[in-house]
Amino acid sequence: MIRKLRSGKYRLYSRKINPRTGKRRNLGTFPTRAAAEKHERAVQFFKRRG
Repeated sequence: MIRKLRSGKYRLYSRKINPRTGKRRNLGTFPTRAAAEKHERAVQFFKRRG
């Protein structure tokens, strides 16, 4: 899940809400949306690779 910040950067959040904090986990902040999407694909790859 990618959100645009006030600063103009993009932050990648986890899809699931962290039960301990009730918020989504920050998975990184990136200067462009394309960079955030690229990292999101990498995260999904490592989650699924077993």
